[in-house]
Amino acid sequence: MKKLLLLLPILAILSCKNSEEKSAENSDFDLAITNIQIVDLEKGDILQNKTVFIKDDLISAIKDSEENTSAKKVIDGKGKFLLPGFWDNHVHFRGGDSLISANKNFLGLFLANGVTTVRECGGDMTRSILEWQQNIANNQLAGPTIYTSGPKLDGENARWEGSLEIASEDDIAPALDSLQKLETDFVKLYDSKFTGELYLKTIEATEDRGMISSGHMPFSVTLDETTAAGMDGIEHLYYVLKACSAEEESITQDVIDGKTSFWESLDRVMQTYAEETAEKTFTTLKSREVYVIPTLHINHTLSYLDEEPHENDEYLDYMGSGITKTYEGRIRSALNASEEFVKTRKQLDSAFVSLAKKLQENEVSLLAGSDCGAFNSYIYPGISLHQELQAMVDAGLSPLQALQTSAINGAKFLKKENTGAIKENYKADLVILNANPLKNIEETQNINSVIKNGKVFQQQDLEGLKTGL
Repeated sequence: MKKLLLLLPILAILSCKNSEEKSAENSDFDLAITNIQIVDLEKGDILQNKTVFIKDDLISAIKDSEENTSAKKVIDGKGKFLLPGFWDNHVHFRGGDSLISANKNFLGLFLANGVTTVRECGGDMTRSILEWQQNIANNQLAGPTIYTSGPKLDGENARWEGSLEIASEDDIAPALDSLQKLETDFVKLYDSKFTGELYLKTIEATEDRGMISSGHMPFSVTLDETTAAGMDGIEHLYYVLKACSAEEESITQDVIDGKTSFWESLDRVMQTYAEETAEKTFTTLKSREVYVIPTLHINHTLSYLDEEPHENDEYLDYMGSGITKTYEGRIRSALNASEEFVKTRKQLDSAFVSLAKKLQENEVSLLAGSDCGAFNSYIYPGISLHQELQAMVDAGLSPLQALQTSAINGAKFLKKENTGAIKENYKADLVILNANPLKNIEETQNINSVIKNGKVFQQQDLEGLKTGL
């Protein structure tokens, strides 16, 4: 009788355990992240002690952790912080057929760094990118969601391989037709060969079709003309800085007349910066809902190639010789540049840092983008997004403001619904951090786990993604 009484509690525990396991097996949820602190990037709040339920790759429910938890897999998030997966809003896959495999390896690097979405801004690998897009969506390939522009648009004899050339007005419609056939997510314009007239007409045609546009800007047009034509996003800060010059129209005319060039005019642009003009520019950008992509980290890196060696960079080991060989052009150019040019480049770096803060203060929407990829020396996929966020904070943004420029603003710019935030029925692209990034932006690199396409990548998995294992 005593033995029977002793066995009863054990049998009860086993019965309860079997019941829980059976309940978990029959649960409607694939994953539950319990006891987690959710970082609400829209409001800047920390939601304490929550459980996030995931089915397939969607957030099915968000509840208090005291409520019943039943899922096929459970992660205890106690003491940790949950964020939307990071977005890098300016990356490139490029370098020709011989570098397709090397570019494909970038996908793992992005995911290993919590970058679950990238905005790909044009190159010469459109066919491969579309294939990767599909394979990632089908869970046949581990990598971030890729939103792509497809080929860039540029003028005749374009600088970059794979670009669609607009040599006359007759070329605009066929180029946009081809992008729409590819179902690209936006249109990317470059400025190496575009005439001002064709550039503006191309933006207008893009706007007429309801397509999203972003790009560089020829110095032969003004920022006001560009945004009035319908440009939605300005890549890099050269063009915004020019619009803050009291002599923008005069500089523009001198470029048109061939009296100066893009690089030759930059010192004058900085010398004629005017607060009143800048305020008008910021107001225009905000009222027209134009996004600006500062790319501070790459500008600093390229501006200081003459004095900051990178041979001991950890991420060089992940690049491969084919990618690092593409770095040589910029390195050689930096080392052979005149003292005057080097000085101007570093002054621009400081001017851009100041400008980024002023844009934020004037409520101009910013996007975090690293410009990583082949040809952009030492700007490494994945980690460079964190370096860009750090650069924004160093410029004067709060960690919250910097984080908002990644997933939240990225989704808004591309008008992608149900992604970029932690809400019910949103995509479960998530990052679990070991510490609070609102207190220290460096904590974005302190990654515990990444959730993408219904899969959980923990520390060992993340290391494997870096090396392709």
